[in-house]
Amino acid sequence: MADRKPRASELADQIAELEPLDSVAEPIASTVRDLIPGGPVKDVLSGTWLGHALHPVMQLAPLGTWMSAVVLDLIGGEDAEPAAELLLGTGLLASVPTFASGWSDYADSTVASGRVRRIGIVHAAANGTGALLFAGSLMARRKGSLGKGKLLALAGMGAVSAGGWLGGHLSYAEGIGVDNTVFEDYPGDWTPVLPASELREGEPRQVEVDGVPIMVVRDGGQVRALADRCSHRGGPLSNGEISDGCVTCPWHGSVFRLEDGSVERGPAAYPQPALDARESGGQVEVRARAA
Repeated sequence: MADRKPRASELADQIAELEPLDSVAEPIASTVRDLIPGGPVKDVLSGTWLGHALHPVMQLAPLGTWMSAVVLDLIGGEDAEPAAELLLGTGLLASVPTFASGWSDYADSTVASGRVRRIGIVHAAANGTGALLFAGSLMARRKGSLGKGKLLALAGMGAVSAGGWLGGHLSYAEGIGVDNTVFEDYPGDWTPVLPASELREGEPRQVEVDGVPIMVVRDGGQVRALADRCSHRGGPLSNGEISDGCVTCPWHGSVFRLEDGSVERGPAAYPQPALDARESGGQVEVRARAA
């Protein structure tokens, strides 16, 4: 019997094939890119200061408070209603920065992958619908319609659960928010990759070692080497600009220091792997840098 994917994965694949979603998804992503350009706000929302993506951490607050409110609706009794209302309101407030960080990540992820573009817009729609339902629940309770409020909250929990499932698929199946270099292996011994005469000052070159792309560049007379695939979303650093001892990713503007791969500016949250590099026998050679 032929192997089959779990039904949930098949459903995600079906969403990923819905090309009509592109007419909505990409204009929204483009607008978000204009609203949140590279800079301090973008770095905060991306998790550059945290060392990994911020959005998965942020979503704990609205989900936790909303789920607690629903649990109180089911088992808390009348005395729990003030607490449920407080939890609903807290979740709505927490959803604002959570949605902002999610949209920021989404805007960086749509160009390279149609799958991510389509799954991501449905993920956002499900969570947005959930937030609206929870807001409606709070309004209904304030007007004295407790039963309606509980039903709306239950529906909201269903919507954000669907959104959470798609968010997990984006992270674990599509690799959004992960370090794009984490599974790359670099040579343990000095390995020639390019004639030294072909490496000009300030002009990065892409080379490959066992299929792994590496960027090499001569900067200030020193030969530097970094993983070429940007840790943020996989952009080719060898197409980037070299300035002040750094390279700028051409896709989203992350800036990495050539000497050690450290992040000078986001939205990248992960440093870029740096390799040892030297000239020997007329060749540029690289090897993995000792931890």
